[in-house]
Amino acid sequence: MFDPALFKLPGMRKLAVWLSILAVIEGLCIIAQAYYLSVAIVGLWHLHALNTIVRPMLLFALAWVGRQLLVVVKNRLMYPIVEKTSGDMRRQVMQKLYQLGPSYVAKTGTGNVVTTALEGIDKVQTYLMFVVIKVIDMMVIPWVILIYIAFLRWREALFLLAIFPLIIVFMIILGYAAQAKADRQYVGYQRMSNHFVDTLRGLPTLKQLGLSKRYAENVYQVSEGYRKQTMAVIKIAMLSTFALDFFTTLSIAVVAVFLGFGLVDGTIGLLPALVILVLSPDYFLPLRTFANDYHATLNGKNAFADVQKMLALPVPTERLQLGEQPLNWRADSDLQLTNVNFSYDGNQLALKDLNITAHGYQRIGIIGASGSGKSTLINLLGGFLSPAVDDGTIAVNGQTVSHLSQQAWQQSYFYIPQNPYLFHATLAENIAFYQPEAGLSAIGQAAEKAGLTAWIQTLPDGLNTKIGEGSRGVSGGQAQRIALARAFLDDSRKILLFDEPTAHLDIETEAELKQTILPVLDDHLVFFATHRLHWINQMDYVLVMDHGQIVEQGTPAELAAHNGAYVRLRDEMVGAI
Repeated sequence: MFDPALFKLPGMRKLAVWLSILAVIEGLCIIAQAYYLSVAIVGLWHLHALNTIVRPMLLFALAWVGRQLLVVVKNRLMYPIVEKTSGDMRRQVMQKLYQLGPSYVAKTGTGNVVTTALEGIDKVQTYLMFVVIKVIDMMVIPWVILIYIAFLRWREALFLLAIFPLIIVFMIILGYAAQAKADRQYVGYQRMSNHFVDTLRGLPTLKQLGLSKRYAENVYQVSEGYRKQTMAVIKIAMLSTFALDFFTTLSIAVVAVFLGFGLVDGTIGLLPALVILVLSPDYFLPLRTFANDYHATLNGKNAFADVQKMLALPVPTERLQLGEQPLNWRADSDLQLTNVNFSYDGNQLALKDLNITAHGYQRIGIIGASGSGKSTLINLLGGFLSPAVDDGTIAVNGQTVSHLSQQAWQQSYFYIPQNPYLFHATLAENIAFYQPEAGLSAIGQAAEKAGLTAWIQTLPDGLNTKIGEGSRGVSGGQAQRIALARAFLDDSRKILLFDEPTAHLDIETEAELKQTILPVLDDHLVFFATHRLHWINQMDYVLVMDHGQIVEQGTPAELAAHNGAYVRLRDEMVGAI
């Protein structure tokens, strides 16, 4: 009913020991509370003087206060561990996402990744805070109470011992039903998140095509499906709560009947009978509390499983084959890929027999129809994807490497995708992403080279204006200029990877942006994936891709004269325009 991996988290075993000790003490407080309350009630029943019940009532109050303080202490012990664990987990998830690269995000879905990395960690925090204490209480406190009841009267203790696992088995059955419903609900939540993100991204295109209202029905159906899944989980939760309350109340009633017969027969005194009756609800209380919180934290359990699954994904090893420092890429440097293959699933090849040679400061264009493998190749060059083991060779400056997920290589390039990521920070901090120590003067010069000066002058706080993630809106063209400003600011990175940077821009914005991009390409090794023909004339060399293969390569003039795949692709694009 809970994930055993919880107790494998750092510091959790030691904390579990302390929580167990405190649970034993809490159980003793519960016994003392029940005993002294029963003493006071029996004294009143026998018409003793009021001053004779002052002492047991004070001791009862002391035990009650001690019980509540123990709850506070357990929460205070638990919270720092949970806070540290969730913080470490969030950092591990972000580091893992960086190691897995954009291919994992594309495969899993942006909404799913956001749900796991942000809301998922919050749900895990709630799950840890609620479940660990409740599980330990359920495993310790009932035994402490049961042992004491057994000293008073073994028959009732035997009945309580027999009924407890039966209730747990019944709750496990309902728990599995709730888990199945919650799993479907969580999948529906992830699906809804992906739809929401995709809808926001594609809203301008949908409006231009007049499909926004039609697509609204799709969004409604997804959200309605999630609502129905949520209601199914709530129904199971309500049923299990009712069943648990019913069986525990019935069990307490049976104990009361046994005690009543014992009082009539004279086989038990009023005081021990009353103590057992008062303790019976507390015997079942940890189970009831755990069951209530279990349903409230099912999404946290699913999120915890997803996080553990993500963290267990394999990542490239041997990342220091080129050293730890960034490469000093020069005019005589070279990169060679020979017969390199890549597959997403280990079966069908997404990239086949790649043979690429890049020298010094060369501009290499990558063109092809949609789905031809341009983005996959860029991700492979960026080290976000690793080729098949022992299938082809990759060499940087004559040194063979297993893959390009090398620390030195990845610290030597800029990656500029279709939608550059902007952080919730100032414009200056976003530009200085690769150079966080840069001064405002250098940042301003980089922004000027990227054509951002006029826009910055309209901002209320200039370079100190907050942008990204819900702050001031930034257009697609401005986002690309911010990405270019990052490149202008850090001149030490001599390799540029462009993945269709102008794919979502209109012609006018792209024409303006092109004048900014061209100076950046000087004195750099450039891999420029695009489907816009006017970029090809700016390239020194062109790779033509089709179904994951490089079917032609050469200079634009050579390919035009060859009258092959390049010419056919060019004619198709012109015809489409």
